[in-house]
Amino acid sequence: MRLERKTPEQKILIIGPSWVGDMVMAQSLFILLKQQYPNSIIDVLAPGWSRPIIARMPQIRRAIDMPVGHGSLMWSERRKIGRELREEQYDQAIVLPNSLKSALIPWFAKIPQRTGWKGEMRYGLLNDIRPLDKLRYPLMVQRFDALAYPKGEQLADDLPTPDLHADLARVPQLRQQFGLESERKVLALCPGAEFGPAKRWPEQKYAEVAAQKIADGWQVWLLGSSKDQPVAESIISLLPEADQSNCFNLAGVTQLEDAIDLLAVADAVVSNDSGLMHIAAALNRPVVVVYGSTSPGFTPPLNDQVAILSIPVDCGPCFKRECPLDPATSAHMKCLNELPSNRVIAALFELVPDSAPDSTFELVAD
Repeated sequence: MRLERKTPEQKILIIGPSWVGDMVMAQSLFILLKQQYPNSIIDVLAPGWSRPIIARMPQIRRAIDMPVGHGSLMWSERRKIGRELREEQYDQAIVLPNSLKSALIPWFAKIPQRTGWKGEMRYGLLNDIRPLDKLRYPLMVQRFDALAYPKGEQLADDLPTPDLHADLARVPQLRQQFGLESERKVLALCPGAEFGPAKRWPEQKYAEVAAQKIADGWQVWLLGSSKDQPVAESIISLLPEADQSNCFNLAGVTQLEDAIDLLAVADAVVSNDSGLMHIAAALNRPVVVVYGSTSPGFTPPLNDQVAILSIPVDCGPCFKRECPLDPATSAHMKCLNELPSNRVIAALFELVPDSAPDSTFELVAD
């Protein structure tokens, strides 16, 4: 069949990614589609957990829950969803994941134009299939955005950045619900990483940053999932007892929508390479990001107010969930263990000048 360029009234189904950070970066594609085709209708089929993120993307008409996991084939369930979606009469599907499974529902839905990268040999399931040139598109956001253009068309140099619209009217109630102060500046710490421990800066380092900012008159909010509760508790336990009342463990206590809206009022954020880091960047918060096993050369925070910190090591970036080196050696987790808290505090000062550290705190140059 001959694939036509999209019309202004195009109705598009996006098959969304399965990670928080990837979903945030996908907003760049949604913005780009709306810029090109202002009257287009965009729906996103994605895991149910992503609804709070999608709800803060004004480009999207609605989120459709994907009831099957990204690792499950569940042929009959995908066929059922696809058949139900035929009633929507979408003009195009854009499939962001590279798996064969992710292309099944648009095929079952008989969407005329089904666009995506070749991925897992998806000939037939996709009829607007693109070979991926990783050198041409080194960033994930570029790979998403290129699918907004006809095959072979040049990607724009100035790509839109994600721009989540937080619900700030909820913040006073959230502060009251979680017992958060309203007078002190807020440093949000995101010490977890769903990917694995090779992306997590040590708790002791986070505690040192927290202690310094509390000494500067700030409060600290620790954000993350329920899996991050022990890490957050460990950070608080490492603080002087007098400081602990100004450090709040919200990991696993807040829902994702709460974390988004609270991050929107943070004066600064320190994070590992994680989904919450991408959310903070999309909320245009000043963010200091500590990289370990991964690289900003693939999924950087898309924000001008960012400081990216890392330690060059011979073995990195390895993109492993756990450090593959012998735990008994000094090389184990070197990329994270040797990055001092002083560098993060110095980076915070660069991003938020009135967050100058106490003169007794010795800064270490990069």
